[in-house]
Amino acid sequence: MTLISLLSLLLAVLVFAGTQRRAKRVLAGAAVSPRDWQGRPQHYGWYAVMVMFFFMEAYFCTVVFLDLGPVPAPLQAGLAVGIALIAFALTAKRIHPEFTVRRRIERFGVSTLFLCALVSVVVTAAIALSVLFEAARFFEQIPLSQFLFGLQWSPQGEDAFGSIPVFTGTLLITAIAMLVAVPLGLMSAIYMVEYARPAFRAWAKPTLELLAGIPTVVYGYFAITLMAPLLRQAGLSLGMEISSESALTAGLVMGVMIIPLVSSLSDDIIAAVPQALRDASYGLGATKSETIAHVVIPAALPGIMGAVMLAISRAIGETMIVVMAAGLSANLTANPLESVTTVTAQIVSLLSGDQEFNSPKTLAAFALGLALFFITLLLNIAALAIVKKYREAYE
Repeated sequence: MTLISLLSLLLAVLVFAGTQRRAKRVLAGAAVSPRDWQGRPQHYGWYAVMVMFFFMEAYFCTVVFLDLGPVPAPLQAGLAVGIALIAFALTAKRIHPEFTVRRRIERFGVSTLFLCALVSVVVTAAIALSVLFEAARFFEQIPLSQFLFGLQWSPQGEDAFGSIPVFTGTLLITAIAMLVAVPLGLMSAIYMVEYARPAFRAWAKPTLELLAGIPTVVYGYFAITLMAPLLRQAGLSLGMEISSESALTAGLVMGVMIIPLVSSLSDDIIAAVPQALRDASYGLGATKSETIAHVVIPAALPGIMGAVMLAISRAIGETMIVVMAAGLSANLTANPLESVTTVTAQIVSLLSGDQEFNSPKTLAAFALGLALFFITLLLNIAALAIVKKYREAYE
């Protein structure tokens, strides 16, 4: 933290303490009952700090947008002190029992939350527009029909930009990962909530969630050093040829990585189902397993679908495991025993090293990103439709 930042924090503390102390004296001397005050002394302190940081942000934005260059530290310190004194003086003038300081602080909080939401929307729109702009440059050089319906992907050598093999590999690995993560994650969540003893749940749930903190490169090493040789040996014993880099290896390891995500979210969602629904089912003579299957899971299905969609997005966006365990070969195949590639792996490959942003090879990464954006958008729309349907049925 810089000296200016430390000075600003110190000034904020002094402004808060000074304003609060002055407010105590002014309000105590007013001929109005404390019940009729529109704010307490600490509210005036926070209001002064709010005004101080508002002026500081205005100063910072002025320096950035006008490109005034580096401001000397002594000048910055003087400006900080001056701003603090102005904030204290402006707040001190407004200290009065009828001044609606609490409402102003509330409005400031609402405005801050609105700006945070607006920033996220603007950033999302900027990302989408930047990808769309670069993808449009790609489609000026390569026909859209060739990209969408081409069966060969080889931008490095043959200038072939058919994306079907890339998306086929993405969907294949994602499907394998979901076949592993969703059943295991959901069943572990059901056991944790409905059957596990509190002592077992107290250490088993955090242990399971530790898997989410393991770096993906570690999963990649696990895939190439343990899973790939085991699967290859098992395939040879069964008379099958399994590639050293295969969709099955990447999908299985990716599914293990996603289990904590599905399990943790589903655990919280199932635990939130009202106990009254369970008691009503037991009262009608249903067993515990019947209650879980016919009452708890349907009631929690909207949230579970959200967890599954989040897991799918996590699987589609994974890169390191795919590069290390599945390879970069864009093979058009539905055989999980062969080597494939995914959209994110190809984007990394195309944008690695010194690249010219005017060449189709580099711009193809943005076209892949745009297509992936629309695919995830469609998946989210489908998930929202399912969530809305079951939410209406159980509300």
